[in-house]
Amino acid sequence: MAGESSLLQINITKVEQCGTGAALCQVYDSIFLDVPMSRVKFNVNSEYAYIQNFKILQNTFTKHAIERTVPIESLTKCKMQDNLEFLQWSKRFWDVNFPGHDYDAVARRKGAGVVAPGPAPASGRTSTTSARKPAPPATTRAAPRVAAAAGVGAGIGGATSLALRQENETLKEAIGGLEKERDFYFSKLRDIELLLQNACEEDPEIEKDENGFVKQIQAILYSTEEGFEIPLEGEAAANGEEPDTF
Repeated sequence: MAGESSLLQINITKVEQCGTGAALCQVYDSIFLDVPMSRVKFNVNSEYAYIQNFKILQNTFTKHAIERTVPIESLTKCKMQDNLEFLQWSKRFWDVNFPGHDYDAVARRKGAGVVAPGPAPASGRTSTTSARKPAPPATTRAAPRVAAAAGVGAGIGGATSLALRQENETLKEAIGGLEKERDFYFSKLRDIELLLQNACEEDPEIEKDENGFVKQIQAILYSTEEGFEIPLEGEAAANGEEPDTF
């Protein structure tokens, strides 16, 4: 993602620099022209400032009914993978919704943000490593859109790749939810099992009644479906031991 974006007129050398939120605010401002760019901080290098920028972006999403939550906590860590995924999605959104009008990025942010800061900015803040052709005039429509797209989403795959990434993200979230639900109910069952064990230790006679209440609960706790086998990790957990692997 090296080079100067002709859309934003800032030097973005690493995907991680998008974790400041400033460049992304301006990307969406180029579409809607109503992001309060005077409140967006470009020349900052603290997570608190990044969060404030992303809150501005989230307000823009809410205002325009964009059905996606900005993952502020993960993006402000300035990790490459998290920012790349959100940047890919933003690139596709920009391709679909940018109306093609003239956009003066420097004027919109009142001259701030010559270089996008980040956790590890590139050396040489005022120039690039090689001479680059200035942004084409606004009268040339096709060229600015191609250059801007390259600056916003350099290295981004096609729509198919984006769809697969989004599907993978959705599956990860679903699996995470299922694992939390599994752990929740397991802890409840484990609590019941411990209560029964304590009760039997205090009064061993209650476990001898084969038709008693304790035996009925144990039958439910330890019942399995046909073809189901308790894995070794499950047996270790039932005995209060830590399994070797998850």
